[in-house]
Amino acid sequence: MKFIIAIIKPFKLDEVREALSGLGVAGMTVSEVKGFGRQKGQTEIYRGAEYSTNMLPKVKLEIAASDDLAAQIVETIQQTASTEAIGDGKIFVLDLASAVRIRTGESGDMAL
Repeated sequence: MKFIIAIIKPFKLDEVREALSGLGVAGMTVSEVKGFGRQKGQTEIYRGAEYSTNMLPKVKLEIAASDDLAAQIVETIQQTASTEAIGDGKIFVLDLASAVRIRTGESGDMAL
C-alpha cells in the first residue's frame, strides 16, 4: 500500500477530486494548509499598503491506495493540478505499512 500526500493550489481541488473519483478513489482527507517553496511567498497590496507574505494558502490531499493504483493516482494529480506555473505544488509517495478499518477490523487493502 502507498500513502500519497499532494500539496496543490486551492482552486484545483474540485477538478482533482473529480478526476480521482473517476479512477475509483474511494476517499481522501483534505486540509487547508499554508506554506512556501521556490516562489518564496508573494507581495500583496492591502488598503494601499504593500506587504509580503511568505506563507501561501494551499490544499493538502492525503490518500491511502493499493500499490497497483498509486501510480495512476500520482499521474492524475500531476496532470490535473498543473497550471504550468511556479507554485503548483508537490506530490509525495510513502510506503504504508498497515491500515485498519475501525468499524469492521478489516486490515490491509480491504481497509481502504
